[in-house]
Parts: sequence; structure tokens; C-alpha cells
Amino acid sequence: MSLLVLEPRELRVGALGRVRLPAGWYTYTGSARRGLEARIARHLRRRKPLGWHIDYLTADRQVLVVAVARYAEPECRVNQRQGGRVLVPGLGASDCRSRCGSHLRYHSEG
Repeated sequence: MSLLVLEPRELRVGALGRVRLPAGWYTYTGSARRGLEARIARHLRRRKPLGWHIDYLTADRQVLVVAVARYAEPECRVNQRQGGRVLVPGLGASDCRSRCGSHLRYHSEG
């Protein structure tokens, strides 16, 4: 998922607490073993119960989902190819066993 953060944000993200995100481009990788299309549709809604880390970002009006890509390979492999910087350790990676550090990567200013 490609995200554009329109202006710097400080958000509460579940157990991670308050996180700061500079404006700019991000990629987020996640998986859904079942119900992929329903999970994507949920993430695209602004109004929803906030459960997954990415929900806290996609519910914010200053965060735009610009593109969604689907991959057959594991999310960690896709994530590790994304490049970019980890700004929020652990985001989307609380169950990660590949030591990705985060499944949200910052790429550049908007």
C-alpha cells in the first residue's frame, strides 16, 4: 500500500503509543491469509474500529492511500525490497519473524 502523508502528523497508534510521521511518501506491507479483498476495503474506510496499526494511519484525513498492490510472495519479502527508512519501529510488524523492524517505510517528503 502506498501512502501520502499530507502534513506532519502525531498519532496515537495502539500499544505503540504516540508516533510522529513527517509529511511524505510511505509504503506499508501487510498480509491477509483469508479475506484479502475485505481487509483492503476495511483499510480504505476512514470510519472503523481501530485494531491494526495501519488503521490508525488510514483513519486520519491527512493520510491518503494512493495505491494498493497485491503480491503472491510473503509480506516480509516484499517489505524488505521497499527500501526507505523505518521511522516507527514495530508498526505493522508485531508478529514479524523476519526482523523487518517495521512494515511501514518512509521514502521522501511530499
